Amino acid sequence: MKAVGLTRYLPIDDPDALQDLSVPMPVPEPRDVLVRVEAVGVNPVDTKVRAPKDAPVQPSPRILGWDVAGVVEAVGAEVTMFRPGDEVYYAGDITRPGGNSRYAVADERIVALKPRTLDFAQAAALPLTALTAWESLFDRLQLDPEGGNAGQSLLIIGGGGGVGSLGIQFARRAGLTVITTASREETSAWVQELGADHVVDHRRPLRPQVEALGFAHVDWIADFANTDPYWDQMVDLVRPQGRIVTIVDNTGPLATAEAKAKSVTHAWEMMFTRARFRTPDMIEQHRILERVAAWIDDGSLRQTLKTRLGPIDAANLREAHRRLESGTAIGKIVVAGWKD
Repeated sequence: MKAVGLTRYLPIDDPDALQDLSVPMPVPEPRDVLVRVEAVGVNPVDTKVRAPKDAPVQPSPRILGWDVAGVVEAVGAEVTMFRPGDEVYYAGDITRPGGNSRYAVADERIVALKPRTLDFAQAAALPLTALTAWESLFDRLQLDPEGGNAGQSLLIIGGGGGVGSLGIQFARRAGLTVITTASREETSAWVQELGADHVVDHRRPLRPQVEALGFAHVDWIADFANTDPYWDQMVDLVRPQGRIVTIVDNTGPLATAEAKAKSVTHAWEMMFTRARFRTPDMIEQHRILERVAAWIDDGSLRQTLKTRLGPIDAANLREAHRRLESGTAIGKIVVAGWKD
């Protein structure tokens, strides 16, 4: 079957960074659905996995792409929630091949029916970022999605990206006052369209800007951008006994004395944790995606696709990676359709 993958970890400008391939059809395990892939979202995890690193040549091609929308082709012997013909979306498992292939498999516990009101490309923009934003706010920061923290303040660093675009909307639904970062005019306009109450410039010190809005501290912080350059500012800004969640690895030591003095809780969020470790609550990702689909379909949540490329091939996936690595992407980039 057709696929796009890599055998070496190369810069995106190298034509071999991502290659058009022919690979065997995957075989579903008992809890798997076999999905005919119609669209794939592209995320920073794709660029990070593909990026140059000290690693041997892969003995078999590595298939990236952990944001999928498509149609169930077949189901494993123990699958109970889906049947062939169902239109689904999911974010996948980083320990298994991704969705940059004509067919892919995924455990049914991390799959859901796609929003009825979206096409495949729009649906493929959602799963990974929706799950990351949801788990960051409601599992790691322990906010109440039903409004139990209404009126409290949340600072989102990186509001214009895929995760931030959904984090803003989830937080506003939960009644929080949302402050988010943006630097360019178009990014600022985007986050305000999504419901951000205030926008500050991440290129300038955050405290003076936050204080100018009337906040001495913020109750919660979600860093969806980069941990190292914002760590000290986050610890300074968060209230005593507040919480911070981050999704990007730090590259150097993080000073913890002030965080300890304030009894700050710092949590990491990794969307792949449940699938990777087969946690007992793995099915929560199915339930989260079901809720997201319902909110999309009733019009209370906005889809986040901003750039659509096609068809699914190495050239278009390399272009998607280039755009993400430029650091200027707003919302989500999706590659859709196949050229037969």
